[in-house]
Amino acid sequence: MTNEELMIITGGGWFSATFLNAASRALTSVMDFGRSIGTSIRMLVSGKRC
Repeated sequence: MTNEELMIITGGGWFSATFLNAASRALTSVMDFGRSIGTSIRMLVSGKRC
């Protein structure tokens, strides 16, 4: 391909499968972190262990 042909190629954009996958993993990580913090607080308040 020539440089001119390479310059007119478009695609992807910011809303792609890679972006959705990264956003999904970030949300899952935040939820897991919140769940572990909640469990820690509940165990500290109740004074019980598993």
